[in-house]
Amino acid sequence: MYHVVGGGIAGFAAAYRLQQRGHEVEIFEASDTLGGLAASYETAGDPIEAFYHHLSKSEETIVELAGELGVGDRIDWIVGKNAYYVDGVVHPLDTPWEILAYPHMSVYDKFRLGMLTMEIDVRGGVPSFDTYDDLREFEDVPIKQFLLDHTSRGVYENFFEPLLSAKFGDRKEDVSAAWLLGRIKFRGERDLLRGEILGYPDGGFDALLDPLIESVGNGTVATNTRVADIGIEDDEVSTITTEQDGETTTHETDGVVVAAMPNVLEELTGYACEIDFQGAVCAVVTMEEPLSDTYWLNIADDAPFGALIEHTNFVPPERYGGEYLLYIASYVQSREEWLATADEAAIEERWLDGVADLFPQFDRESVEQFRLARAPRAAPVYERGYLDLVVPYDLQSEVAEGLYYAGMASEAQYPERSLDGGVVAGFECADRIEQKVD
Repeated sequence: MYHVVGGGIAGFAAAYRLQQRGHEVEIFEASDTLGGLAASYETAGDPIEAFYHHLSKSEETIVELAGELGVGDRIDWIVGKNAYYVDGVVHPLDTPWEILAYPHMSVYDKFRLGMLTMEIDVRGGVPSFDTYDDLREFEDVPIKQFLLDHTSRGVYENFFEPLLSAKFGDRKEDVSAAWLLGRIKFRGERDLLRGEILGYPDGGFDALLDPLIESVGNGTVATNTRVADIGIEDDEVSTITTEQDGETTTHETDGVVVAAMPNVLEELTGYACEIDFQGAVCAVVTMEEPLSDTYWLNIADDAPFGALIEHTNFVPPERYGGEYLLYIASYVQSREEWLATADEAAIEERWLDGVADLFPQFDRESVEQFRLARAPRAAPVYERGYLDLVVPYDLQSEVAEGLYYAGMASEAQYPERSLDGGVVAGFECADRIEQKVD
């Protein structure tokens, strides 16, 4: 019997692959809900994720898994409209003519930005098409230095700097150029006449998670069950101890996959991961009317949040019983920040005031519901030298035989975290177990 710590998508992917190979598996989840950061709220129609999600065309493993589960045809590929809010104006930035009309960069700036997004290095006047192939070459390059060298000061100051500030706050100077290049590669396919093509399942991500959970088997999962200890004898994992309803149980195990944040791994085994994580605070606002016609709105102006993601400009409101759904989101770099400790009512007041400042036509009376979710560790800070800090899938050399890691500090979540990365990490751990069995 193998055991998995964590009932998110990585844990279920590991269990699914292990079962495919003929192994018995049990999953322990400390909370009462499954799905991790992909867990959902109810609406008047389809469920909606508490934290915004979509798929990029580069996320192939999760799409293949959906096909195996018989729900691949439920993934719709849709244009997600992007825009930039600057000086009180929403500037669409999807099509070439919209980008050309953007007034806050020169034509030269736009050319340099366009070349970077197409992964063409035009420094020196001779185009190079392979400069950015190996991300490792940019692991130790500061992102600001990279952008000044590979684009222009106008591109950095008028386009990227506000975005980096919103995402990484005072940690932006620590971020690696490899992260930015990886994100460009990750985002995938664009329709030149319409914009970026993104995926979203009909029925929300529950439409993928539910059949995965069903395939693994509900009887395989124990919720409200905290793993208290992983026992190691003679450099080999031998037991796993759980706590549920005040009762402690020790189980013999053939191996353990920790599919959780690295702090859980450290608490259970002493293995310390040096990757810094940022928190996230995300609200789903249910409204009687739309706020704008944009899906993803980045904000350069001062605002008490980082981005507005109007989900029902991506997926039609008819799927939610006619409700209009808006995500308001912000990253948190320190537990000392106001957002990390403020109560929900205070955040609702400040954030809705912020929306009204940006959109004077916004009617507070149209807000029917404000639901807030917090994740103290939602995303890594992709600082320089990040790859040297990732946790190996197989921790035999570092801790003990039979210990594996599929959480967000794994290599599958580099250079951008994603649900696809969770599936990849779970599969990688299961494959390593199978290789040893063979």
